[in-house]
Amino acid sequence: MDYQQIIDRYYNEDAALRRILVVHSLSVARKALQIADRHPELQLDRQFLEEAAMLHDIGICQTHAPGILCHGTHPYICHGILGAAMLREEGLERHARVCERHTGAGLSKEEIIRQDLPLPHQSLLPETLEEQVICYADKFFSKTHLDQEKTIEQATRSLAKFGEEGLQRFIQWTKLFE
Repeated sequence: MDYQQIIDRYYNEDAALRRILVVHSLSVARKALQIADRHPELQLDRQFLEEAAMLHDIGICQTHAPGILCHGTHPYICHGILGAAMLREEGLERHARVCERHTGAGLSKEEIIRQDLPLPHQSLLPETLEEQVICYADKFFSKTHLDQEKTIEQATRSLAKFGEEGLQRFIQWTKLFE
């Protein structure tokens, strides 16, 4: 699978947004692959990690987030489920699951309902190790400060704003992946 062709299909017009997507995704892929290299005992699928990390934010083009040049119609928090739908149309179910499960440190059905988020009332928690690694790696990179990696402390502070459940998942991942 050539993830570049999929990116080209959805991001051929807007060079600035494409750059944000690609630079951010490359950073996430690089960190995910570093984790795989540091932890051979986890037997992570390196090719899948790279592909899924490059496609995890494919849905941002359909959201409204002017600060990162997204001028779609959906709330930004929906970018994961939007990207999942795009990748399912491509026949990439495994990659689609990464898209829909990487927001925050994943979202439980209870969190979605309690926070009244515009998301399906279902668990959007990363399940496989690869889903968890990409979700974890993503927390170290923003789309507004491209190529600047956050420290664990900065990523933790950023996640803490969104609730205890996700923060605890992230802390568990630091123990597993660092």
